[in-house]
Amino acid sequence: MSQRVMPGHTDGLISLDAADALWVDLTAGSAVPTASAALTHTPADARTGYVLLGDHVVATVRACGGQWGVPEVEVRRAAAELNAVRMDRQDLVRVGPFRGAPRQERNEGTLLRWRQRITGELQELGGSGRAARRDVGRPYHLAGIDWRQILVEQTHDGTRRTWWLPRAAVRLLDAAEHAETRWVHAAQTRQATSAVTEPPCRPRPARGVDGRQATSPEGPTATPRPYDGELAGQLYSVLSRKPGISRKVARWACAVCRTAPATVLDHCHEHDYVRAPLCQSCNTQERPDHLYSNDIRVANRYTRLFHTHAEHWLRHWHRCPGCRARTTLPLPHLAAWTAHVACRSLRPTHRASGGRKPCGVLRVSWTGSQQAPRSCLLTVAVDFCPSGEHRVLAQVPYREAVERFRTWLTETAPEVAAAAGPDRLDGLPAQPRPVIADTNGDGLALF
Repeated sequence: MSQRVMPGHTDGLISLDAADALWVDLTAGSAVPTASAALTHTPADARTGYVLLGDHVVATVRACGGQWGVPEVEVRRAAAELNAVRMDRQDLVRVGPFRGAPRQERNEGTLLRWRQRITGELQELGGSGRAARRDVGRPYHLAGIDWRQILVEQTHDGTRRTWWLPRAAVRLLDAAEHAETRWVHAAQTRQATSAVTEPPCRPRPARGVDGRQATSPEGPTATPRPYDGELAGQLYSVLSRKPGISRKVARWACAVCRTAPATVLDHCHEHDYVRAPLCQSCNTQERPDHLYSNDIRVANRYTRLFHTHAEHWLRHWHRCPGCRARTTLPLPHLAAWTAHVACRSLRPTHRASGGRKPCGVLRVSWTGSQQAPRSCLLTVAVDFCPSGEHRVLAQVPYREAVERFRTWLTETAPEVAAAAGPDRLDGLPAQPRPVIADTNGDGLALF
């Protein structure tokens, strides 16, 4: 890491142009691509009193001569944090566009709003291809990250475009937006409670004994607190209407990964019970991949959900009292489990380098619903198989799938299974809720 003296260095502060150069120099080897005008090009604005570098808030200081600067040590700290991020470019999360989704709530005073910015840029410029040709050399960055270099565009039916980013980048941008929101709210609180007028020349930020900027435990960059079941048993339809709930959710850490700040309330669409606050990345990972309202594609991430991280995810799904009492999962999740786990031995394989490779892509559909279990039938198939485009592997009645799942749950996560059972039905709705439209998808349905 370079330690050269940067031009514009004055008493620990460097100019914004010098900070831009330092940021690019320090992050040259980062897995996350960075932009060359991170502090001087929109959405960065030094006049707001801060800039975002990754998920790090760097305070801006205006010298008596009117020039804006930032502490060099904070730029180096932000670069070190970004360099520690590992990114798998094959692990993608869809970031838009979402047809029929309600307009997202605008965070007060927050400038980043990265999802809206990405969608707006691409729609305004006519998609990533034409945009790239029209504005060659224009810096595209959010929180110092050059998102255009890692954006993936996928086209369906030759007309419909969707945009995707690596999961690590989504987590990073969510954390940046969360840090900015807390910073803005803290600044507004200080402004409202302080009766002292700020002098024209702002003093340097206070520093601790280690040379870092001092922050209080309740400051804007304070670590979100762990979720400890505070919302257990509450209905989403009631809780989501309470004022200030989104700000309350943001104070928790994600209940699954336990590192990123929470942004949404994950809930059971069948029983309406809140499960836990999650970050956007974990919420996307948990969501089934619907092709139609009763047909899902079984994605590769189910290997983690049902194998390497099975016990943790099962405990999360069973935070819903309805699913826990019936010792099962919502129908799309149960269908995915049936295809991915119970029917794994039926999936054909083909020769490949280093052994045999599972054939095609798993798909599972169902007729009926869990509300009429006798008539509900799961059909597991494999698409794109050389020996048959839609090869049916098995047809499993819903009740049989539930019994298989209960047996597997006891073997895989005995503590989760021990907490479930039909004797815990007190307080549950007499009838399951009807299917609710998934506002984060293309008008499809989730349970």
